[in-house]
Formats: sequence, structure tokens, C-alpha cells
Amino acid sequence: MMRFVLSLCFWMYCTGAIAQEAYVVVDSIAISGHKRTHIQVILRELPFQIGDTILLKNLKERLEWGKQQVLNTGMFREGEIRYTPSVSKANHIAVSIQLAESWYIYPTPYFELADRNFNVWWVDQDRALDRIIYGMDFVHRNFSGNRDRFQIKFTNGYTRNYSLGYKLPFINRKKTLGIDAAVSFAQNREINYATTENRQQFFKDEGQFNYHRFRSRFSLIYRPKLREQHEAKITYDDNKVAENIAKDLNPNFFLEGRSHQRFLSLAYTYTFDSRDCRPYPLKGQYFFASIEKDGLGIESRDRNALTFSSRYGHFLPLSERWNFSFIGRTKFSFIRTQQPYNDNRAIGYSDNDLVGYEYYVIDGPDMGIINTSFRFKIAEKRLCFGRVIPIERMRELPFKLYLALNNDIGYVNDPFDFGANSFTNRMLWGKGIGLDAVFFFDKVFKIEYSFNHLWESGIFFHFNMNI
Repeated sequence: MMRFVLSLCFWMYCTGAIAQEAYVVVDSIAISGHKRTHIQVILRELPFQIGDTILLKNLKERLEWGKQQVLNTGMFREGEIRYTPSVSKANHIAVSIQLAESWYIYPTPYFELADRNFNVWWVDQDRALDRIIYGMDFVHRNFSGNRDRFQIKFTNGYTRNYSLGYKLPFINRKKTLGIDAAVSFAQNREINYATTENRQQFFKDEGQFNYHRFRSRFSLIYRPKLREQHEAKITYDDNKVAENIAKDLNPNFFLEGRSHQRFLSLAYTYTFDSRDCRPYPLKGQYFFASIEKDGLGIESRDRNALTFSSRYGHFLPLSERWNFSFIGRTKFSFIRTQQPYNDNRAIGYSDNDLVGYEYYVIDGPDMGIINTSFRFKIAEKRLCFGRVIPIERMRELPFKLYLALNNDIGYVNDPFDFGANSFTNRMLWGKGIGLDAVFFFDKVFKIEYSFNHLWESGIFFHFNMNI
């Protein structure tokens, strides 16, 4: 009885404390500018719904959070969320959302450099045109109006590739479950078969394709909250390499001189994301963790690995113009036997980069990276082209320009290197200065002047079109 009385008193105290604070009730939500996107897709991203009670002191923050969530879908290039007090009900508000949709369809000629970044192609590969991948890439980022992404791609040139993919963010009534599936087949005449002195080594035979890759994957995505996501993924890989590469050039490419590799993979990932702008965040946090088992069942002899990887980002506004960015990345392999060369990648691949090391790769089963940057906003403008541009959604070009001071450190552990690459098993340090331009909401272009620990320097370019 005493416990019940105490609980009742505590509840009455809390209720009374809340009642004393000013609050508002969301009476209605009106949305405009969504010509293709369904309303439920937009409502799913909002941190409030009709009938919700919001403390007045939290209202501005909640509206800004909603704006960030909607823009980060990639469906809209601009958006504003406002509210007006109700004339008939005290403490009630009407929320209005004005949006400008992005360009969803990209049926464009496909052009990509085969190398890891523009700098490697321009300098190391002497701007070789035979290292260009060209073809057609059809991407629809809002296929049915439900924020579903459909992609079909055909390429030739350096890589012959055929791929098909589809992603649907939600398949259930609560909009918490989604699916992502893809299948691809690729062939190359040239192949990166080894790493020597921290640089990729290539072999090419014009008379045949030396590398064949088939992959199919299916993911089930669970998103119970706006900023959290769980994903379970199963993947099947079937890879073949030319006999002379497997036997002579690098018997460790697939290990034990094998020319054929087949395996199943099972992975789980968790993501928390509160960034204001995902391609170029200025505020918020990001956390990603993944555990992946490569090699299941009868195909485990071709690949046997258990890998943990993570990423944490913290983005802190220091003033109206100054901002600090911190990103940490890790990779750890629980199975400590030697892995195939092609699956033993660390720094220099994907987005695991260090400034000043654009020309190098560092391989190994374990990795740690810290990227830091102080950024100063130089300008924020909007260019208007008028009717010169036939596409209405592209007649205005908003952009922001930042000065960036970068400082990165990294370390790769590779117990199987045996002295072939001097950048493994030692601390790496890159630093420099750059200009970062952000167009629309999510297109990023960077030009940087950077140094590495050898005091080698250069001007480097980086792009992120976020298509």
C-alpha cells in the first residue's frame, strides 16, 4: 500500500511539473511542394505527429530536427517548416511544411575513373583513357513515390558491368521494415593483383578477361526510430581470376594458388545518425558498427573471416562560422589467419582515407583512423540562372564555401606483410588545408593541399555527388 501511495505522489508531482511548463499541441500538418513523393514518406521522417504535445522550449529544436530528417532523405533540395498559433484553441498550433523536390531521375551516360581517386588517375596512371569506365546508368531515387530506389547499369571500357538493384524503405504498415536487394556481374582485363611499396600493382591482358565477379545480396532493414537503423544482410560471391595470376603473380590472391572463390556472407549492422547534413555535416553525431562473417557452410574453405568494423563521427559548431569535425574508424579481424589479398584492404579504399596519402594503399586485417578538421564558412550564396536552364528545379544553385584545416592519423596492423610495404605497422600522419564547396544540399567538391609523414605534398581533388 505504501509503495502505491509513493508512486501516486511521484506521478502527481511529475504531472504537475509538466503542467506548469508552457506547451503546444500539434493540431494539423500541411505539406506542399511534394509533386511525386507520398505524404506518408514525409510524415515518417518527422519527430512529431498530429496530436503530439511539445514543450514550448523544445519546439524550435523539434522543427529543425524535422527539417533535417526530411532533407536527408535526398528527396528534396530545399525545405522549411513553420507553425502558426490556432485562432480557436489555446496552446494549439498548425504546422506547415514547404518543400522543393530534387531531381529524381538520372538516365545519364555513365562515366567513372577506374582508379581509387582522381589524383591516382591523373598522376600515377598518366590520365590514361583506357582506364575510364563508360556506359549507361539509370537511377530513379523515388521510383513509386515511396522513396524507393531503382537502379540498372551497363558499363564497358575498363570494367564490363551489369547490375540491377532495388531498395524499398518500408514494407509494413508501421513503416519500420524495409528491403534492399541487388545483383551484379563484372569483368576486367586488368587486375590489381598485389601491393608493393604501398602502391597497387596491375596486370593486363588485352586478349582475355582476367577477373570475373558475380555478387547477389539481400538485406532486411529495421528502423524503429528516426535516427536508428538495424540491418541484416546475406551475400553470395562467386569470383574467378586468371590462372597465371593465381599460380605465378600472387598465390595469395585467393590463397593457396586458387583461381576460383565462392562464399556466403552474413552481416549485421547498427547505425545511429543525428547529423544535420549527411554528405557534409556541421552538427550532430554518427555511429556505425558492423560484424560480418565471410564463409558459411560448404564454401567456408574459400573464405573464412569474422570482421568487426565501426565508425564514429562528432560534428560540433564552435560559432556561427567555425565548425569542428571528428571521425574515427576501426577494423578488427577476429580470425587471425592470413586472408586473401583481395579481401585484406584497409586505408586507401572506400572512404577509409588519410589526407596526403591519396597515392597509396595500406593493406591489413586491423586498422584505426582518426580524421579531424576545423572548418570556416567563407561564403553562402545562391546563383540564379533563370530560363537559361530548361529544368526548373536546377535554375537556382545554392552553395556554401568552407576553408578546412585537416589533420589525420592512422595505423594498419598487418602481421603477414613481411616488409613489402613500409607504411604498415607504423603510425601515419597527414595534414593540410583545403577548400570545400557544398552545392544544393548534398553535392560536395573538395580541393586540398596536403602532406604525409614523408613530407610529400600535393594538390588533391575529391567529389561526392550523392546520387
